[in-house]
Amino acid sequence: MTYLRTTAVLVAAAAALSVAAPTMAQDFPTKDIRLVVPWAAGGGTDGISRKASSIAEKELGHTIYVENVDGGMSANGIMNVMSARPDGYTLGVLTYDSVITVPYQKLLPSYDLANLQMVGRLTLEPDAIIVGKDSPYKSVDDLIAAAKKEPGEIKVAVQNTGSRTHLAMLKFEKLTGTDLDLIAYPGGASPQKEAMLSGEVSIAVTSLGDFANLIDEGDARGLVEFSDTQNPTYKDVPTAKSANLDVQSGSFIIVAAPKKTPEDVVEKLATAYENALNSEEFQSWVSKVGVTPAWLGPQEATAFIKDEQDRIFAQFDALKESGAISQ
Repeated sequence: MTYLRTTAVLVAAAAALSVAAPTMAQDFPTKDIRLVVPWAAGGGTDGISRKASSIAEKELGHTIYVENVDGGMSANGIMNVMSARPDGYTLGVLTYDSVITVPYQKLLPSYDLANLQMVGRLTLEPDAIIVGKDSPYKSVDDLIAAAKKEPGEIKVAVQNTGSRTHLAMLKFEKLTGTDLDLIAYPGGASPQKEAMLSGEVSIAVTSLGDFANLIDEGDARGLVEFSDTQNPTYKDVPTAKSANLDVQSGSFIIVAAPKKTPEDVVEKLATAYENALNSEEFQSWVSKVGVTPAWLGPQEATAFIKDEQDRIFAQFDALKESGAISQ
């Protein structure tokens, strides 16, 4: 009798667990969710992540609170997500450096994107060629013509040597048969702004959103954006496609969870973020900040990362072989 009672209890417990597992996922979330932004508070990635999350949390019924964990070109924050419990209550934000710079340069041996499950891509933020208000270049064709007349004379502020903006301009030079003086300004868009405003350079290459304050005040303007999709904020700036330039460059924001986060939890998070992006509130807000909403679901975002790595790593390898960059 004891054996039979014990067996019955075990069978009942197993049945209860089999019912409880999907129910727990169905009820997710039951508490607030932490979103790690691997950059300092106040930047573009931080602002966009907060806005999208503040809308997504309404559908989920619990707060998505942001924790800024910067350092290591985003590696510190992303490593924090990789080591978190895979239950859906810790998410992180990937940007260009998280996907390209850190893995390619092998900044941390244990950093591996295979330790993450993608939730979805939120936005694209293409880079652009930006000039000051008094620039003689009224179009990208004007710039190309001037560069051919004065090879090596036109000073262009890119970001780090080997950065995406550097790669974009190297390709631009190759496609247009020009020779520009590409000058590295590590530290993001702020040093580029200072260099342009002080007259150190004639051109800066970064996103239109990074220069939004100067553009909106009339102190700068875009000549071309390295995208095939028209910017919803700066509709007067031609795309690379419309200018017949095969140059694609820019950053992006992808939300990710730790590997082995349950699929149905990931899908629930993905649905909430996708609906947030499509909401009138987000569309109205983002139309003023110079970035493009560009949703991709979990599988598509994973494929996007692989394609970006394959393409850009090959460019890096070719530049290293030619001696243009050392790493």
